[in-house]
Amino acid sequence: MSSTRALVLAIAALVGSVLWIVVHRPVTHAAGVIAPDIPLQQPVDGTPPSLHKKDIAITPLATFSITARVLSRADYRWDTAAAISPTDLALGWGRMSDTAVLDKIDISQSVRFYFWRVREFPIPQNEIIESSANMHLIPADDTVAREIDHVKQGDVVTFDGYLIEAHWPNGGIWRSSLTRTDTGAGACEVVWVERFSIAPR
Repeated sequence: MSSTRALVLAIAALVGSVLWIVVHRPVTHAAGVIAPDIPLQQPVDGTPPSLHKKDIAITPLATFSITARVLSRADYRWDTAAAISPTDLALGWGRMSDTAVLDKIDISQSVRFYFWRVREFPIPQNEIIESSANMHLIPADDTVAREIDHVKQGDVVTFDGYLIEAHWPNGGIWRSSLTRTDTGAGACEVVWVERFSIAPR
């Protein structure tokens, strides 16, 4: 390999790395609550709409809307649920949207779970549990999917739709939690997202 070609490849790699950092760099905020309201959940009025994603039947369980801070994002391509839900967002509201609190909590996601860890609690443990959640997002259409693709850690997002139960043709079922107070397996929200927006950065 000539020195010129090596230099070009090195510059291209550097530019690519810088672009990746810029695109994926978390959005930062000053201390203070930036998503104060709890999620809004209501019973479905009348007969629930009949929804489908590919060959998977979607049953609405409750209407759902939320404005929250993105604590973490995880994308999935190979698990069964990725066919309808390629992205999970760990979200926080109330004091779980405050940078002063979040700086004292280690947050991660893996295998469709959201994990947090503290050395000492900046707020009560129950408040962390009840003011944050991992949500499996099912975009209702391509427009919503593109909006979700643009989300970064730290963004404040607003979306609404339904908490749902998904039924696979082979009999598999994926059911949303209907409370913000649970933890562990089955505690995540599975959300059919009909509208999605990101607050100006």
